[in-house]
Amino acid sequence: MRKQCPLFNCSKLTLLALSATLFLNACSTPIEKDGPPKGQLDVSQIHNPTPRQEPKSRYGNPPSYVIAGKRYYVLPTAEGYKKKGIASWYGTKFHGRLTSSREPYDMLAMTAASPELPIPCYAEVTNLENGERIIVRVNDRGPFAPNRIIDLSYAAATKLGFSQKGTALVEVKTITTAPEYQLASHSPHNNSSINHASESSTHPQLFLQVGAFHNSNNATHLQQSLRNLTQEPIRVQQQHKNTYTLYLVQIGPLRGVGESDQLLKQLEQAGYSDALTIIN
Repeated sequence: MRKQCPLFNCSKLTLLALSATLFLNACSTPIEKDGPPKGQLDVSQIHNPTPRQEPKSRYGNPPSYVIAGKRYYVLPTAEGYKKKGIASWYGTKFHGRLTSSREPYDMLAMTAASPELPIPCYAEVTNLENGERIIVRVNDRGPFAPNRIIDLSYAAATKLGFSQKGTALVEVKTITTAPEYQLASHSPHNNSSINHASESSTHPQLFLQVGAFHNSNNATHLQQSLRNLTQEPIRVQQQHKNTYTLYLVQIGPLRGVGESDQLLKQLEQAGYSDALTIIN
């Protein structure tokens, strides 16, 4: 689930106007627990949004911003965005509060938060663990937990099949062109739960990439150093470019997001603060 300062649900303009002292004091107050709504939720009655072209929100689209000491950069356009990573969700704790675009957050709507996509925009999200797919409208900022790429509403996470588990390995692909809008609007899945588990279910593998080098000796040296830190398999993958080869040092495959999070903390404590989540 989301780990962020509740103040970020205010507009960016408001956030910039607050003093550093006020910001830190607010973020240090006790944080209520997030969770699902009470009772059963019939997600078959919650439909995917119809993608359409919208102007950028007046709020929530700064060139960059800083949360908990880390700087995030907002992309100038959503066009061509496609990324694999870890998804989480947020629910009752933020329900009814203003999103970064200053729209009320509705945990029963098909929306999402991204740390980098311009808002609003539309994206297709695929759960790589079961093949489920949905469409969401991105209108908020987050998540700010390490190595998370998207925070879904509770309803969206439920339709993707991971609200009980809390996280999932996903692929996020933006919908930005007229043909993509038309295809999504006329999809037979547009007003129903998209279930492709039997058709496209895969077995994604999760890795943490600790380094990328032009020199294979540097990659081998890092590989040996990491063996003092973890018993997990460590591989050096070659990635061939037009004029050069990159040597990628990756730990894994890991057994799940929990193990990945724990290993990420160990790496940060050992001075490896730039590890990336890789999903194959």
